[in-house]
Amino acid sequence: MTYIIFEVKSENVGEIDKMIRDDLVSRQSILTRDSSSLDIKENVFYVKIEGNKEGLKKAEELAKELKFKKLGKKKAEKINKKIEEQEDSAASGMGMIFD
Repeated sequence: MTYIIFEVKSENVGEIDKMIRDDLVSRQSILTRDSSSLDIKENVFYVKIEGNKEGLKKAEELAKELKFKKLGKKKAEKINKKIEEQEDSAASGMGMIFD
């Protein structure tokens, strides 16, 4: 599946809910992360939306209205890698609990 990542200023974090409440967008896979949880020295949140073409297009339209910044390919890949590493780490931690 394809994905897009948006950068949201901390003061606009409440606006994320407006995007993810949309019927089409809400049916996509949505992850939000605070930049500090990814060891990034910025005061922003990241919203990763993974899904089908129509859902991503709608998310982009809403993000534009809400003034969220869509990350370029290079930065999106960097942020996605950090998110995946965090997810893998959490998954392996859960595995240790159930061993």
